[in-house]
Amino acid sequence: MPDLVPGPDGRPRCGWCTAAPDFFAYHDAEWGFPVGDDIRLFEKLCLESFQSGLSWRTILAKRENFRAAFDGFDFRKVASYGEDDVARLLADAGIVRHRGKITAVINNAARCCELVDQEGSLAGYVWRFEPAPEDLGEPQTASTSPASVALSKDLKKRGWRFVGPTTVFAFMQAMGLINDHARGCALRDQAAQARAAFTPPG
Repeated sequence: MPDLVPGPDGRPRCGWCTAAPDFFAYHDAEWGFPVGDDIRLFEKLCLESFQSGLSWRTILAKRENFRAAFDGFDFRKVASYGEDDVARLLADAGIVRHRGKITAVINNAARCCELVDQEGSLAGYVWRFEPAPEDLGEPQTASTSPASVALSKDLKKRGWRFVGPTTVFAFMQAMGLINDHARGCALRDQAAQARAAFTPPG
C-alpha cells in the first residue's frame, strides 16, 4: 500500500484510507487526534480488542451496533453485566459474537472502575504513557512501541484482558498519544496542532 493517496479533496492522506470508503472520514475526523474522555478511551480499548484477528473495517462498520449493545461503553454499567447479558450479546448478530472478547470487555469494565477509583480517571492514567517525540520512529513502520509495551504490561498487571502491545499501540495511534499520520499526509500537521492545544488530564 502506498504511503499516501489523494483524498476526496485532492490532498494527500495516509495510504490505508483506500481500504474502505468510510476510512477517509474516520481518518480525517478521529484517527490520531487527542482524546481525554474516559468513555471514548474505554470504548476504543474494547473495539481494538474485538478487532484482534479481524480488520478495523469490520469493527468500524459495526461500531454503532457495539455502542448500542454495550450501553455506550459506560464502563460502570458494563461492569455490572451478568450471564444474561453475555447470552444477549452472544445472540446479537450486529456485533462480533466472540465469548472470550465479550467477557473480556465486562472484566475490563470492572478493572476500569477500579483504575478510575485509584487513579482519578482513565484518561489521566493512559496519557502518562504518551511517548516523548524523540522516542517515536518513522510513522507507520511499527506495530508496537516501548510505550505500548509498557501500557500493555501495566494493564495486564491490573487484570485487564485482550490488551496486548499491538492492540494497545493501535489504541495509542487512534487516540492521539502517537501521531502516526504519514509524513506528507494533510492531517499530520492538524493532529500535531490538536495535540499542542490539548492538555492531558492530570
